[in-house]
Amino acid sequence: MSGGDIAGIIAASGFVLLVLFIGVPLVKLGKVLDSTTDSIREVSAEVTPLLSELTETVQATNKQLAKVDVITENVSEVTGNVSAMVSLFTSAVGSPLVKIAGVASGFRSILKSKK
Repeated sequence: MSGGDIAGIIAASGFVLLVLFIGVPLVKLGKVLDSTTDSIREVSAEVTPLLSELTETVQATNKQLAKVDVITENVSEVTGNVSAMVSLFTSAVGSPLVKIAGVASGFRSILKSKK
C-alpha cells in the first residue's frame, strides 16, 4: 500500500461519511414532508363538510332575510296608511274643532264684555 492508496481510502471514507451526514437530514426531511401531506389530507377531509354546512347556513340565512324584507315592506305600508289616516282624521275633525273653539272664544269675549 502506497501513500496514494491510503490517501484514496481516506478520501473514499470521507466521501462515505459526507453522504451519510447529508443522507440523515434528507431522510428526516422526507418524513416531515410525509407528515405534512397527511396533515393536509386530514384538514381537507374536515374542511369539506364544514364548507357544506356553511353553505347551507348561508342559504337559510338568506331565506330568513328575504322574509324580514317582506315584513319590513309590510310595516312600511302600514305606517304610511296610519299616517294617512291620522292626517285625514286631523283634517276632518281638527278643522271643525278649531272653528268651534274660535266661536266659543268669541262668545266668551262677548259675554265678558256685557258683564
